[in-house]
Amino acid sequence: RDLAAVESFCVVSDTERAALLSPRRPIVVLRRRPDATICAAVAPSNNTIGVMLPYTPLHYLLFSDSPADPPQFTALVMTSGNLSEEPIVISNQEAWERLQPVADWFVFHNRDIYMRTDDSVVRTLAGRERVLRRSRGYVPHPVDLGIPLLEILACGAELKNTFCLTKGNYAILSQHIGDLENYETLVFFEETLANLKKLFRVEPRAVAYDLHPNYMSSRFALKLPLEQKIGVQHHHAHIASCMAENHLSGKVIGVAFDGTGYGTDGKIWGGEFLVADFAGFERRAHLRYVPLAGGDTAVRQPWRMALSYLRDAFGPNSLPSGLRFLDSIPEKQLDLVDAMLLRGINSVETSSCGRLFDAVASLIDLRQEVNFEGQAAIELEMIAQADLEQRYPFLVSDGEPAQVDMRPMIENIVQDLARSKPPSYIAACFHNTVAAAIVEVCRSIRERDQLKRVCLSGGTFQNMYLLRRAVEGLQRDGFEVYLHSLVPPNDGGISLGQAVIANEMLRRGD
Repeated sequence: RDLAAVESFCVVSDTERAALLSPRRPIVVLRRRPDATICAAVAPSNNTIGVMLPYTPLHYLLFSDSPADPPQFTALVMTSGNLSEEPIVISNQEAWERLQPVADWFVFHNRDIYMRTDDSVVRTLAGRERVLRRSRGYVPHPVDLGIPLLEILACGAELKNTFCLTKGNYAILSQHIGDLENYETLVFFEETLANLKKLFRVEPRAVAYDLHPNYMSSRFALKLPLEQKIGVQHHHAHIASCMAENHLSGKVIGVAFDGTGYGTDGKIWGGEFLVADFAGFERRAHLRYVPLAGGDTAVRQPWRMALSYLRDAFGPNSLPSGLRFLDSIPEKQLDLVDAMLLRGINSVETSSCGRLFDAVASLIDLRQEVNFEGQAAIELEMIAQADLEQRYPFLVSDGEPAQVDMRPMIENIVQDLARSKPPSYIAACFHNTVAAAIVEVCRSIRERDQLKRVCLSGGTFQNMYLLRRAVEGLQRDGFEVYLHSLVPPNDGGISLGQAVIANEMLRRGD
């Protein structure tokens, strides 16, 4: 109910305190105290917890009948009112029909909800609030970009979808729509778009969309009765989004690390080093490609990526012995995936940093199946030993683009496992290695392109351990580093990048 209760189970900084108490009342991700009384099952295998203070009278009434009475609970554990993969419900009747199988009781209200809006989520870093999910309290407040914009609709990505409308100097981002994987979420997208177009009197003259041919947001964009349809590469949009909110123009070094993005070569990108501006980009380097065996199934089963990286590092004829994670995989499944890798069937190549995190989490036997996006990477961050400087070796090959080769790191991780090094040590060394690779590649790009501004974007940079190490390393080396704060670094910020890229292309007449 109040800040005192929060401080009893979480460590709260001044910036976090200001975020909790702000009128926007977001969920703030805080570090859990070791002696916290909040059940560990609330956020399993995680040393942080998301906390918000009441923002409606009903919330206060749930704690006690009067503000003068002591609360009956230290905290209430809440989740969104929706079934998995579906938008939150907004009517009493819909709640009764859809949520009966998962809810024992209902508290109904006679005030109807006009628009679906999830809670916003923020973290803090370097004394600033960093938005991870931009929704209630932040939307529909527009983002002032400081440049004139044509009226454009940018439809965003598939996961963590938002869309963006532009008008005047402003970007009008929607609230968090969610993953566009079913009809119900598409209806939510369409009703929100109609609402914001009416509210801000925007009539787009062009639409921007992701290059992935199967994204529902892209298919929606291509069906619109607009003559000008502009496809935007996923990671270019990430970097442009970071540039736009930081009011940058001209070329920058862009580091876009995430789980999935459709590349211009038809492969799955996600570990990208770009030289970019709003008009275009050049791919200077990327993580070395490895096979993604079974496509999306590999995202749900990190052991597939571990096997892929092992085959890449040790070749087709032998695997290291004594790897515990292999013992938990059914032999038939293991043989099937191994055959995919060796024969190159039912696989697509990927440079994804998210999949590299999955592979390492599996190698150290931390996580073999995931229940939600990014679970393996989150757990790997949580166990990483603090204040450790050691890192593993890696190589950066020559070429256009260069490739960051992590095979030496994989070999060293296998050696550390054989020496019984603790998972916390390996996790820390891994994070330090990725941060060191970022600095080394950016240094190489600076020498070639005479650029010193670096934008970090993509869902991987929600990892605070990696982000801090990368920022500190870059700043020590003389780079100017730009991060997200107003819009999410994850795919929730993609639509802003699409919009400013499309605006530049229209302005130039491309």
